[in-house]
Amino acid sequence: MSEIIQPATADEIIQPVADSLPEDDVLLRVSHLKKYFPVRTGVIGQKVQYVRAVDDISFNVHAGQTVGIVGESGCGKTTMGRTILRLHSVTAGDVIFNGMNLGKMKPHELRKIRPQFQMIFQDPYSSLSPRLTVGEIIGEAVREHKIVPKSEYKEYIFHIMERCGLQPQYFERYPHEFSGGQRQRICIARSLALKPKLIICDEPVSALDVSIQAQIINLLKELQQRDKLAYIFISHDLSVVEHISDEVGVMYLGSMMEYGKTKDIFARPLHPYTEALFSAVPVPDPDYKMKRIILKGDIPSPANPPSGCKFHTRCERCMDICKKEVPAFREYEPGHFVACHLYDDSAENVQ
Repeated sequence: MSEIIQPATADEIIQPVADSLPEDDVLLRVSHLKKYFPVRTGVIGQKVQYVRAVDDISFNVHAGQTVGIVGESGCGKTTMGRTILRLHSVTAGDVIFNGMNLGKMKPHELRKIRPQFQMIFQDPYSSLSPRLTVGEIIGEAVREHKIVPKSEYKEYIFHIMERCGLQPQYFERYPHEFSGGQRQRICIARSLALKPKLIICDEPVSALDVSIQAQIINLLKELQQRDKLAYIFISHDLSVVEHISDEVGVMYLGSMMEYGKTKDIFARPLHPYTEALFSAVPVPDPDYKMKRIILKGDIPSPANPPSGCKFHTRCERCMDICKKEVPAFREYEPGHFVACHLYDDSAENVQ
């Protein structure tokens, strides 16, 4: 039976990454973010359980920076992104965007600043209205938020289309006339047209061919360099994340297991889960023998997570303390954070 969620006490609050990063140029500060979905059980639904989709996540995003978020399906990556944008309500914690707490803003206040943060969705086939032309899809929100004067509207849409590699003749065409890669370019143009500062990219290339993936990734990097955009890049493809991200967070069952600079995490993953995840990345060397780490069992239910470390039921290096105590999210080396008892000062097996 799942336990009823109680508010966290002061002793249970874990020091976040966000509190330890430089203050300058921070565009987005996510601090102790939680998103729980209530689920009623019983004959008349009198008992309430909670699915802990996002459970105490903290990190910063700087202007012009890309933060990659990786993890298995169902670990809460997409829910975290949607909660940051207030597409889901915030259960607890703070989302500070450009000095404003999005979690506490009223709908009419939020609407005024929505152009500043946008989202590119995973499926370019279902995220575009089949009834609107490309020009209408890109320009609908531009008109609504009065991004440019009416006299400059059409010229502005053409400019955005050109920047995203879309031909002017596409203006009057419909989404079904385009390939997946072209549709994703339309989605990017729709987000870019609102002049955002932050874009959350939710698996933006997973539905595309490898050659098209490279084109979209290069487009995103080009736009970022030109406009100093910040990205939160959610993906299963670790090679893509390594290529595009400045920092990487590894999520498991709603929690952040490891966080740090991309080069540090890929060169030396600390958490056993990160090691297992990265061991699945293919190496383009026929002489190299991969040391694949196969995780045992399935991901536990987020409605009833294990006590202590959430990963201990699948960890080959599990210790007794892992079953009892939640590991603190600590800085093991400069800029490299991990939530694992193997790196506790009190643990016997510190590496």
